[in-house]
Amino acid sequence: QVQLVESGGGLVQAGGSLRLSCAASGSIFSISYMGWYRQAPGKQRELVTTITSGGSTNYATSVRGRFTISRDNAKNAVYLQMNSLKAEDTAVYYCNAGVYESRYRSLEVWGQGTLVTVSS
Repeated sequence: QVQLVESGGGLVQAGGSLRLSCAASGSIFSISYMGWYRQAPGKQRELVTTITSGGSTNYATSVRGRFTISRDNAKNAVYLQMNSLKAEDTAVYYCNAGVYESRYRSLEVWGQGTLVTVSS
């Protein structure tokens, strides 16, 4: 069984910064993509950013230029550096990954979520 564990959420003032971390553990052969989604109160979950095993990244327009995703393949970990935070960034942030448990068996895994609250 593969698990993703997030950390780093909290309360921050508008304009401030936070860094989220997510580490994968369990039966892991390899990890293809990793990324972050978020869900604000009363809204649907939305993509924030993704990164491939080769380091290619993709960002939602709303966070481009403020958020940076990075990855440590040796640690099976992904990070999200969030700068210039706005009140509208307030949400539960979820880590997501495409994990191969073997060469032929893959699954999508979600973390439990970590709350980010930005006060204006």
